[in-house]
Amino acid sequence: MIAVVAPVLRLLRTTPFRLALLYLGLFVLSVSVILLILYRTTAGFLEREIGETIALEVAGLQDQYRGNGLRGLVDAVRDRSVASHTNSIYLLTTPSGSILAGNLNAWPDVQPGAGGWSHFKVSDYGGTDARPSTAMAVAFTLPGQFRLLVGRDMSELDQLRKRLMESLRWVFAVTVVLGVGGGLLLARGAMHRIELINRTTRQIMAGDLTGRVPRGGGGDEIDRLAGNLNAMLDQIERLMTGMRQVTESVAHDLRTPLSRLRARVELALIRDTDDPEVYRTVLQDTITEADRLLATFTALLSIAEAESGAKRTDLEPVSLSEVVRLAADLYEPVAEEKGQTLTTEIRADATVRGNEQLLAQAVANLLDNAIKYTPEGGHISLLLEGAGHGEAARVTVADSGSGIPPDMRDKVLERFVRLDTARASPGNGLGLSLVDAVARLHGARLELEDNQPGLRISLIFPADTAPQTAGPQRAVVAKGGTIAASPG
Repeated sequence: MIAVVAPVLRLLRTTPFRLALLYLGLFVLSVSVILLILYRTTAGFLEREIGETIALEVAGLQDQYRGNGLRGLVDAVRDRSVASHTNSIYLLTTPSGSILAGNLNAWPDVQPGAGGWSHFKVSDYGGTDARPSTAMAVAFTLPGQFRLLVGRDMSELDQLRKRLMESLRWVFAVTVVLGVGGGLLLARGAMHRIELINRTTRQIMAGDLTGRVPRGGGGDEIDRLAGNLNAMLDQIERLMTGMRQVTESVAHDLRTPLSRLRARVELALIRDTDDPEVYRTVLQDTITEADRLLATFTALLSIAEAESGAKRTDLEPVSLSEVVRLAADLYEPVAEEKGQTLTTEIRADATVRGNEQLLAQAVANLLDNAIKYTPEGGHISLLLEGAGHGEAARVTVADSGSGIPPDMRDKVLERFVRLDTARASPGNGLGLSLVDAVARLHGARLELEDNQPGLRISLIFPADTAPQTAGPQRAVVAKGGTIAASPG
């Protein structure tokens, strides 16, 4: 018994059931008003018809009295009273109350209502079809204090009222039953779908991130809620997977440099020498290794800030031409030192809403990667141009290095991912991850294409501010500002 009652009580406390009861109340109220109007219209119409008929009879009897006197009125009342199958009621009395003519045996003991109309009981059994007989009549006084009462038997109308009331009660009862039943069914259906959502959330809280809310396919509010929850769960799963991968990658990629750093320090401690140069060399190598570790953590923090959107509130108009000029000025000596050629071309003075520090770091990372993986004598180009319709600007870095295979171009945007050909060079695989995070923060698009030979990477910004076209320019020295490239 308790097992049956508990789900019912839980269902009665649900919001869908309460809403169903509210709508049921409104529906019952509206049905009641309609039925009341129907009843008043039907019964009222019949009463008006009877009242008009009685008024016509009274007018005829008054004409008879005026034309033929009291004797003519008495004869007319007698003739009408003894007519077969009549449902009219007549009574004519003297001033003292003696009956002169009519089909009532006494004057009704009731007080007239509005307009002189009276509704009274004639007999417990009688009238048409042996039903309780009631009458509605009007009385008036004739000259000489003679009183005349004219009315109609109302038993048929009373019976009609009774049947109407019974029918209305049945309609009302059926409406309530169907409304409650329909409310329970609707609430149960809604609760079943909501319970599926609760079951999925409990599954997620238990640690299973693969659970998803099933959709009914009707496209209603619950389906839209399920879609939003599933999208949120997909995002949470991606973030958790990314966090797990980052944790594993950090543990794997930092273990080697930390072990190497510890080994150097330990070796310096066990060496039996008084030569200060030995210790100086160990300390310098330790500082270099520590700087690489700090650079890795700095890059991870920058990526986390960009991906979390924490810098989105700091977005302001930024001149991309100044960012490109500064990056070119800082990396041109690096390229010359490696025997490479770095050319910079600015075809548009574009302004975008963004974070200047992160944009500068992204362009610096692209140049750093291009210089790192381009052989001696190679060529690197940095281009800023106005993009097409709906795009504000495009920053492109192209090199003549080994490039990236098409099937790896999405993979290299992940953290700590490095190609086999790049493992011999310094870096930790975070450079392009930071560029991708900065691009997504600014609503930009990152494109990797084949430069034949080499790689062409384009950073395409949305059209927040239309670029102003300018002639080709060479990079000039920018005063102030620093760019720190993340090791890639």
